[in-house]
Amino acid sequence: MNRKTPKEKLMTYLILFVFAVFFIVPMYVLLSTSLKTFANVSIQTMWQLPSEYSFAGFVEAFKELAPNVFNSFYLVIPATLISAMLGSLNGYVLSHWKFKGSDTLFALILFGMFIPYQSVLFPLVQFMQTIGLYGSIPGLILVHVVYGLPITTLMFRNYYKDVPKALTEAAKVDGANIFSIYRYIFFPISIPSFVVVFIWQFTNIWNEFLFAVTLTKTQSQPITVALVNLAGSQVVQWNVQMAGALLTALPPLIVYILFGKYFIKGMLAGSVKG
Repeated sequence: MNRKTPKEKLMTYLILFVFAVFFIVPMYVLLSTSLKTFANVSIQTMWQLPSEYSFAGFVEAFKELAPNVFNSFYLVIPATLISAMLGSLNGYVLSHWKFKGSDTLFALILFGMFIPYQSVLFPLVQFMQTIGLYGSIPGLILVHVVYGLPITTLMFRNYYKDVPKALTEAAKVDGANIFSIYRYIFFPISIPSFVVVFIWQFTNIWNEFLFAVTLTKTQSQPITVALVNLAGSQVVQWNVQMAGALLTALPPLIVYILFGKYFIKGMLAGSVKG
């Protein structure tokens, strides 16, 4: 293994520092602006720390966004759990229970990953109206579960395909059926993959905007839609907007802080296992 020279190390750290600054500067502006009073917010002073710290922006943003925060949790938690569970079952069946057309079915499921949201909006709205779920959180949950199945199925199939088929065959000889094999063999070893899928789905669903604004009504809109509505029509309270953006980003950030290391471990487990 080649060791880097001091010059190469210096260049590496310099590049990393530049990228770090590139990502940190917007967060600095976001945080400093959110802690200013509305009167102190201006383009000229956007780089300066607040001369007078104020949490009025956070108070106002939370008051406006609170109902929508709960809507987002009502949406994200069941949608993430259901899509992860169904993706796990699909990945298990498609990797260890081969049947005629299974590869074709898997390809068709993956095709759903490449369908743009915009191309299905009109038929989707009509379908949701037909089944009586338009404008509701359960309807949005259904949409995200269906749209999440391709990626969750792919993740679990890639994880399960390296599990020795001898385990499945031995369980069959012992009289275990398809569900028993999944429950007692595959599900217990799936925790790393579940963590990866949970984080992935939680973040994507929480941050999604197009379906949220199209398929929900005012009382059931998630926080991403409410954040846009904070802008107002004439006067934009930038301190409230920035505080709202931070509050909106906080749940996914907490998830990554708490489970980020497990996310990396889960990705690596799926790539090198076996």
